[in-house]
Amino acid sequence: RLLDYATSTHNSPNPTNDADTAPKDSVVLPAYSTEDKYEDDPWNLPELQDNGLKWSELDTKGKVLRVLTAVVKFILLVGFLYMFVCSLDVLSSAFQLVGGKAAGDIFQDNAVLSNPVAGLVIGVLVTLLVQSSSTSSSIVVSMVSSGLLEVQSAVPVIMGANIGTSVTNTIVAMMQAGDRNEFRRAFAGATVHDFFNWLSVLILLPLEAATGVLYKLTKIIIDSFNIQGGNNAPDLLNVITDPLTDAIIELDKKVISDIATGDPAARNKSLIKIWCKTEKITTLVNITVPSDANCTTGALCWVEGNKTLTQINVTETINLERCNHIFVYANLPDLAVGLILLALSLLILCTCLILIVKLLNSMLKGQVAVVIKKVLNTDFPFPFGWVTGYIAIMVGAGMTFIVQSSSVFTSAITPLVGIGVISLERAYPLTLGSNIGTTTTAILAAMAAPGETLANSLQVALCHFFFNIAGILLWYPIPFTRIPIRLARALGNRTAKYRWFAALYLLLCFLLMPLTILGLSLAGWQVLVGVAVPIVVLAIFIIVVNLMQARCPQYLPSGLRDWDFLPRPLHSMAPWDRVVTSGMAFCGARCCCKCCQSTDDEEKGLQERKKSLEIYDNPVLTRDDEPQETSKETMKATQL
Repeated sequence: RLLDYATSTHNSPNPTNDADTAPKDSVVLPAYSTEDKYEDDPWNLPELQDNGLKWSELDTKGKVLRVLTAVVKFILLVGFLYMFVCSLDVLSSAFQLVGGKAAGDIFQDNAVLSNPVAGLVIGVLVTLLVQSSSTSSSIVVSMVSSGLLEVQSAVPVIMGANIGTSVTNTIVAMMQAGDRNEFRRAFAGATVHDFFNWLSVLILLPLEAATGVLYKLTKIIIDSFNIQGGNNAPDLLNVITDPLTDAIIELDKKVISDIATGDPAARNKSLIKIWCKTEKITTLVNITVPSDANCTTGALCWVEGNKTLTQINVTETINLERCNHIFVYANLPDLAVGLILLALSLLILCTCLILIVKLLNSMLKGQVAVVIKKVLNTDFPFPFGWVTGYIAIMVGAGMTFIVQSSSVFTSAITPLVGIGVISLERAYPLTLGSNIGTTTTAILAAMAAPGETLANSLQVALCHFFFNIAGILLWYPIPFTRIPIRLARALGNRTAKYRWFAALYLLLCFLLMPLTILGLSLAGWQVLVGVAVPIVVLAIFIIVVNLMQARCPQYLPSGLRDWDFLPRPLHSMAPWDRVVTSGMAFCGARCCCKCCQSTDDEEKGLQERKKSLEIYDNPVLTRDDEPQETSKETMKATQL
């Protein structure tokens, strides 16, 4: 009707008379927009419609088939989820094989770790290399226990480990880049964890460096209670996943700690565990010493002829049983095995994630989806609505304690946020709870430490715990302070429009920026302050001007009410997007990448369809934040 009406109006010899002769009570049809038809708000949770027959309309055979199909889908979902978790474990082992010894070398420079900023970025880089905050935290505990690192210097490293562990679910979110809206929600659900960690560090790291509040608080707790060692942390999820992951690879993680603590023999050891069952035998051995003065006090010492002999204890390790993983007989270096496992685990991870999303989309339809969404996203009735978020925090902590890994839990809820089962507002407290859950596991592990290292191990774990508690107090109780949600939503919008920006974000935040800060720290605090302070001041100025441009532009000088005075690449992503798109098109043409070519064809088709309907859009309804360039033909059609 719209097209016919516009065509007849355009072809009418006297459009003004036609308008005058129209009945007064005729209805003016709204402007047609292809985007508004499909999505008014991309952050609204999608309704998963069930297009199949209702249960009452099925015969007996159809009901049996539907039940069997649901059971098979559920079994497949559990199987794919199991493989997904196992692939995350193998991915962590692969990263440790590739960069584990480098991580130990990074920790070896104790002078650098005394700088809080350098300690922070070292924690980020090491956790990024080993893909496990538990491993990096255990290295820190080993260094503190051996006296190589003070607890006060270890606190920034623990903060960095908290940041580095959030990269895993960000990588998982990038697997949903095929659908723009799913990618928008999934990437926001993953990066809300990043923003929480970075914002907490921006506040708490300077506070800790100036006052030592976390160190003093945990020191008081350790000194006030007679804490005794207990049992190891319980193995819950590992009992299920270890049979498969141990059949693929087993690592001797003590090698990384030994390198960090300065053991020269550990550098030549392989991280791949060959012997799983060993026995240590201590025997007395006669040795020759120069004189009686060299004999150990209390040890037997005697003279035979012109030789002075004594006895010492020698411990020998006897290998009893080899491990059963597939690389036990492979004569390959750690780097080669790590690269093989890295490619294998990423392939399985991507495949399982795609299949999990497909199965969830097919299962969560109709009434089932309504019930699940109500359970997960509905608040308690007034006046107890505020309690819902804190219950979600406890659920996140409990689930992370069960799976014993915040990376596994947050990576599991990321695809659920993407397909719209869990809202971003509900994923945020679940993520905060996972931060607490992973610290409780570390506390239990520290409680199992020997008596001589118990106090230091437990103090480091408590510093991690109270850092996350302080972050939650800063960024959750008051709705206005939930800034990570707003930042994650803005980043989700940006990455949905320019999907290549997600890879740039990962490189900048987790690799280039930490490496740059580390290099400046190594050059000295004067260089770090001289470079960082102007950058921070410029960033604050840009943020303040952006806020004033959006809310009160009348208070700004006329030249600062927009950024048009700058070159376009400095205030718009569009020129960069053209460069990246051209590069991808060139790659597709040269490398015969059908996927890239099909994506380009799809984008061109959407642009052509948009142009064909552009003359019927109402320019008055165009949003301010997405200005459109109106052509002469569009202006003429609008006037008509």
